[in-house]
Amino acid sequence: MSTTIRVEIEDARGVERSLRKFKRMCENYGVVREYRKRQEYKKPSVKTKEKNEAAAKRRTKSLFKVRRGRKI
Repeated sequence: MSTTIRVEIEDARGVERSLRKFKRMCENYGVVREYRKRQEYKKPSVKTKEKNEAAAKRRTKSLFKVRRGRKI
């Protein structure tokens, strides 16, 4: 998927505002996330391990929230 991000700079709005718009568009398209993902190669086994650890962390966090909400 090839997407070109283009921001027209208007004199009335200024460069700073256009730069903020550009950064926001990059964030929405996931450019920075994709760049960080491709910075280094991770073996599939490492990716799976990290994914499982993140899921376990989410489960623990949600379980803690549920327990904290109960009244004794």
